[in-house]
Amino acid sequence: MRRRVGWTLCSLGLLAALLGCGSNPRPAQPAAQTVPSGTQAPSTATGPAAPGAMAGGSLEGERAERRGAVWVRVNWDELPGFQQDAVGEVLPALRASCPRAGAAWRVACEQAARLDADDHHSVRLWMVQHLSPWRIEDRGGGREGLLTGYYEPHFEARRHANAEFAYPLHRPPADLAQRRPYWTRQQLESVREARAALKGRELAYLRDPIDALVLQIQGSGRLTITEADGRRHTVRLTFAGHNDHPYGSVGRWLIETGQLPAAQAGWPGIKAWVQRNPKRLQELLWKNPRVVFFQEEALTDPRVGPRGAMGVPLSPQRSIAVDPSSVPYGTAVWIHSPGPIGAPVLQRAVVAQDTGSAIVGAVRGDYFWGWGDEAGELAGRLKGRLQMWALWPQGQRPPP
Repeated sequence: MRRRVGWTLCSLGLLAALLGCGSNPRPAQPAAQTVPSGTQAPSTATGPAAPGAMAGGSLEGERAERRGAVWVRVNWDELPGFQQDAVGEVLPALRASCPRAGAAWRVACEQAARLDADDHHSVRLWMVQHLSPWRIEDRGGGREGLLTGYYEPHFEARRHANAEFAYPLHRPPADLAQRRPYWTRQQLESVREARAALKGRELAYLRDPIDALVLQIQGSGRLTITEADGRRHTVRLTFAGHNDHPYGSVGRWLIETGQLPAAQAGWPGIKAWVQRNPKRLQELLWKNPRVVFFQEEALTDPRVGPRGAMGVPLSPQRSIAVDPSSVPYGTAVWIHSPGPIGAPVLQRAVVAQDTGSAIVGAVRGDYFWGWGDEAGELAGRLKGRLQMWALWPQGQRPPP
């Protein structure tokens, strides 16, 4: 039976030195940070540091320098929507990260393993007692950055090419490590030597060249493959390498050249443009010189997401890709963003478990929506302002 972490409730008006609620005297502690409205301060009778206390450090306003960011200690009341989020939903992602999260998370992970993910109130109280919020800023003091979305696409495929399914996805070529940078997308389609390097490396064929591009941009995906004998099964393709060329946005090229207005430069609009301009397909694709190569994996459980850069499966709407020089993998993070156009504001707990070549900057995130068409539609509509707070274990100094 799963056990919950228990605690005794104390008066909010007490100083941190009195928050222990026990009869034994304690050493004087720094003044406690404000406990968020609607959340009672949990007791420290079982030993953990009082809310807001941190071994050997000050409280609100304390700064921690990282390679790519500055963390500033704040009160829980600064986190927008903290009382409204179903915070228990983040526990599966947090638990998945725990074996790789590092020593700072050891005690918090042991406690998280005993929490009931369906009891959001208890999880919220645990967060207040055992984690501390740190606002993430760039080195110039900027508090806002960019949030985009990504997902795991799912496409029909054939193991062998035919008139309908003619666009291949490849394993890494045998000489990929010997040539840096490798051939560009244009060269891989037009230079004899480059084309020969890909021969025999085909994993499967898609119906639409834009779907192949989407899969390369997302970095992983699911394919329902029809084999030569008619058998059908679903597999996962995961990232196995790329050709070392920079990513180029075909949507941005269409906007900048006046081919499409910004409002129509999502994947449906790009596909419609290709249908109207079939002779310009190669011109479009060659604007992105980067080519991604894949490896095929069995999809043993369709409820489990792809592995992120941290090496653990991603959780839909509770995993985020970050710049690891700003936020270490395994960190619980609070995000606040307007969200996709026409959808509710995003303000919730997530876990940093992935990164990407375009995910660079102190306050930069890529929100994992899940898999399939609905997740793809939401991911395509998400591009907006972002604020982030790291939720770091109490008593532990954030890493440099």
